[in-house]
Amino acid sequence: MARRSQPILSLARSGLAAAALTTLLAGCTSIDTSGMGSSMGDYLWGDSKSSDSSAASSIADTRGSAIAPDTQAVDDAEPIAKLYNKGLVDLKDKQYKSAAKQFGEVERQHPYSQWATRAILLQAYSFYMRNEYDEATAAAKRFITLHPGHKDAAYAYYLIALCQYEQIGTVTRDQTATKKALTALEEVSLRFPNTPYARDASAKAVLARDHLAGKEMEVGRYYEQRHAYTSAINRFKTVITEYQTTSHTPEALYRLTECYLALGIRAEAQTAAAVLGYNYPSSRWYKDAYNLLQSNGLSPSENKQSWISKAINSVVN
Repeated sequence: MARRSQPILSLARSGLAAAALTTLLAGCTSIDTSGMGSSMGDYLWGDSKSSDSSAASSIADTRGSAIAPDTQAVDDAEPIAKLYNKGLVDLKDKQYKSAAKQFGEVERQHPYSQWATRAILLQAYSFYMRNEYDEATAAAKRFITLHPGHKDAAYAYYLIALCQYEQIGTVTRDQTATKKALTALEEVSLRFPNTPYARDASAKAVLARDHLAGKEMEVGRYYEQRHAYTSAINRFKTVITEYQTTSHTPEALYRLTECYLALGIRAEAQTAAAVLGYNYPSSRWYKDAYNLLQSNGLSPSENKQSWISKAINSVVN
């Protein structure tokens, strides 16, 4: 698993609108949100250097791209200030183990204060930054249990989803973690639409779906190479029906053309190629499918009653 290159990434790095920063840091009146920093320190301690990092293009690239929680400091006049503010300083200094301990003490010593409520999320975030996903998830779930209607419940759900997301392995491994991550990411989008968390979760869900489709393609190619065409078709069919919006769809249609031809089911092979040509006319996979049919004395021809046509139309419509 790729390690984090930066402790806390800015909203610009996450590809989110600058306006969202004001919402996330509500109450931090001393912060200038006109400058989009590249780390927590950039917008918590006044540095306004901007970041022009490009959007992440893979799951590995987006690991560690969590939006930071609200980091409002406690007034020094309050008895809780020393513990809480020390935790914030530890976060700034990347001392996440110490930060988690400080925020835990805030909750233990002042369990009914508003700052204890915030401390649970900050502790969860500190665990997350240490790759201690089980501990981070447990803290976030505790927050949801104790404060289900709190305005920051969205962040707790979001952090749980990220903990699942960052445990996604390579495409050659079991995809249970990926499916759990996708479910959690989609829950954030459904529960909290039109929030920065939902937007970031949706972007990551796209990558998770692509990852799952990639796994289906890998297994499908394995079966096809061993002439287990029916098993291969079932895998490529999953890509078409469940992950049609991913980058793997053109190849899946081409592989279906190959497999159906190998089984002598010409009408389905022609349909797969026709649908491929209609939706991805410039794809190299269509050129290969067209040439494959031509070499067998056939041409692309769509059968509207085919499951392939129905699957494509169900998404389009």
